[in-house]
Amino acid sequence: MTNPSLDQSTKDLLDTFDRPLRNLRVSVTDRCNLRCQYCMPEEEYAWLPRDTLLTFEEMKTLVGIFTDLGVEKVRLTGGEPLLRRDLATLIRMLNQNTRIQDIALTTNGILLAEQAQELYEAGLHRVTVSLDTLRADRFKALTRRESFDRVMEGIQAVSDVGFHGLKLDTVAIRGFNDDELVDVIEYGKRVNAEVRFIEYMDVGGANDWSMDKVLSHAAILLELSEHYGPIEPVNEKSSAPAQRFLLPDGTTFGIIPSTTVPFCATCDRSRLTADGMWYLCLYAQHGLDLKKPLRTASLDEVKQQILSGWRARTDRGAEERKALETSNIRGRFIEIEKLRQDPHLEMHARGG
Repeated sequence: MTNPSLDQSTKDLLDTFDRPLRNLRVSVTDRCNLRCQYCMPEEEYAWLPRDTLLTFEEMKTLVGIFTDLGVEKVRLTGGEPLLRRDLATLIRMLNQNTRIQDIALTTNGILLAEQAQELYEAGLHRVTVSLDTLRADRFKALTRRESFDRVMEGIQAVSDVGFHGLKLDTVAIRGFNDDELVDVIEYGKRVNAEVRFIEYMDVGGANDWSMDKVLSHAAILLELSEHYGPIEPVNEKSSAPAQRFLLPDGTTFGIIPSTTVPFCATCDRSRLTADGMWYLCLYAQHGLDLKKPLRTASLDEVKQQILSGWRARTDRGAEERKALETSNIRGRFIEIEKLRQDPHLEMHARGG
């Protein structure tokens, strides 16, 4: 007998704050080839066992269920997604789903030069590269790797093979790269990329986050306006996390102000880990296991779990973290020992 709740219009799939389900971030691996201080500051972690990871066929199936329920955009993340062997195969599989309007990839760029052509031919729509500094010495200090030149080559390869809509994500950290904002904007102009500055977030716990290291949305705008002159907001209707702005010469850039100006009210995204755990918020400490019903039950049961999970969603993690500032108790989100016991709790496992 057909479950009538599965036949309802996807327009009805709203959470408790009337937020629709539109964006899905799919982490294809939790492993990374960098050790960025704000994300993965330790050398070793409790990695997800390789034999527990979803196959590409299972990822395709789960994404298909999500698109049945309203998801329109899929972003492939990690860890570092290009470490997952034959990623282009997954992209080709996802492109068979006509409900997906946009397939994007977030990468650190190290392996991008050697894979860009294959990714483009597979049908990847857009690429975002994490680039926190234009100085090789700072890159090494932040990532503990000497891969800066490879990242630059990867960024160049994006335009060389024909991609459009390149974005550069820069985590703005006071006392580290706050003197490079203009330089990053100018570099973005040269490589035809839109820069997005991201406020330093207190996700996870192994990092050494503190509020005084956060270069705020307001501080970023002040710094750039002092150099460029009047900056105008781009008026657009969007659930994207970035607030976009226009420089006097027509250049656009974005700021993702998750720490100081949370955008929970319009958040329409959720996260699927490489081993099939579904998280409804980047700050969520508990997820829903979709792999088990996928492998042992039916697709209808998986769909019902997603329906029930989203309709019950109350997550407003960034706003809740922001509220702690009034009591001066906003500190480490999760203790390191707890992170070591559960690999799902750190940002790199859930496609931060």
